[in-house]
Amino acid sequence: MFTTRLKSALAVSLFAVSSLSFAADIDMNADANDLAIKGYDPVSYYTMTAPKMGSADYTATYKGGIYRFSSEENRDMFNKNPARYAPQYGGYCAFGVAMEKKFDTDPLAWKIVDGKLYLNLNKDVQKKWLTDVPGYLAQSDDNWQDIRKVPAAEL
Repeated sequence: MFTTRLKSALAVSLFAVSSLSFAADIDMNADANDLAIKGYDPVSYYTMTAPKMGSADYTATYKGGIYRFSSEENRDMFNKNPARYAPQYGGYCAFGVAMEKKFDTDPLAWKIVDGKLYLNLNKDVQKKWLTDVPGYLAQSDDNWQDIRKVPAAEL
């Protein structure tokens, strides 16, 4: 009886720990299913005039987040250098990070600066961010080191 309970407890513990190993990193903005950028193709921000929704047929994982792509070619480009295509600050709002916060983002409120993808909470927040991109990025870069490992709910 005791052995059966012990085995059951061990099995439940192992399952719980293994399920956590698949979760997106704490410094990664992803939904409950670990989907990053709400399913938009990160490579499309660089290769098309506007971001394109990705497909569940073409996926890759980076920092525990699942990225979708509009084509096999885009997925392969991402896999060769994910840090080049993944949004900065783990996909959290660039303006929010400047304010020491981790805000979700609208994938359509975006800008590429010096070859890096930045997302914002929404178009209104992006307008404010665009008033001083270099200043906000300097502040965000400093803040990110302090907040990247802090859960968003605690900021």
